[in-house]
Amino acid sequence: MAATALATPTSSMSFPTSQVESVLRDELIEAAKIEASIRGVMLPAAPARIARTKVHMDSLVVVSILCAVEPIVGFELPDSVVQAGGYTSVESALIHLLPRIENEWMKKKGAKS
Repeated sequence: MAATALATPTSSMSFPTSQVESVLRDELIEAAKIEASIRGVMLPAAPARIARTKVHMDSLVVVSILCAVEPIVGFELPDSVVQAGGYTSVESALIHLLPRIENEWMKKKGAKS
């Protein structure tokens, strides 16, 4: 695996919740669209409705999505933040991932949210 340089997180020491959530949501919605297309599932047009629609996303797909968040947090996230077996919707993934990513942030940065 090639080493990648990660961007330095924002100068404040608080967890960048809105940035992480935005990137995760966008990436997860794209993954849900692909999975729905493969399975022949029709999704609503609005992203907020897509996020609530039941579409299974494999844990390996979600692990690959973590790479999009790493430049924001400034370090490589462990695969263990992702739930084994994946998620049933974008919202379920966000609910599970955000606190776990923040916990990793706090371990690395010693920062408060």
